[in-house]
Amino acid sequence: MPKKDYYDDPHAPTANSLVVAVAAIVRDELGRVLMIERTDNGLWAVPGGAQDIGETTREAAIREVLEETGIKVEVTGIVGIYSDPRHVIAYDDGEVRQEFSIVFHAKRVGGEPRTSSESRQVHWVEPKEIDRLNVHPSMLLRIQHALEERAEPYLS
Repeated sequence: MPKKDYYDDPHAPTANSLVVAVAAIVRDELGRVLMIERTDNGLWAVPGGAQDIGETTREAAIREVLEETGIKVEVTGIVGIYSDPRHVIAYDDGEVRQEFSIVFHAKRVGGEPRTSSESRQVHWVEPKEIDRLNVHPSMLLRIQHALEERAEPYLS
């Protein structure tokens, strides 16, 4: 389902839903970040998506990474909770979500990179190369917070 992110945009549609979402900043043994080129908007991002009924946020993050990238992970901590109401995501079916995302630190424990219906490309990216990719500012903020290795999770 195609989507468009709006941040602090006076022309953004009004949110009509709030969904628990998760994402994972996965690092490999070389410190590279696992990133995907999304099929729904063409932007680069870290893997993630909505939590399903019957699973924990940790389980959702592990599932989403595996589904979108083929990589098996272990969650190792929390980067932050992102809930800025100025960030909305509009879907082509009329849903407009207010952002609510729990972002985790994770490490690779197995699997091999592969694409999916949600990921056009899957790559391990050197942190210094991330700025060269087409990444939405809200996603870039999450990645920057993870790379800073903060003592406390970010809370918005």
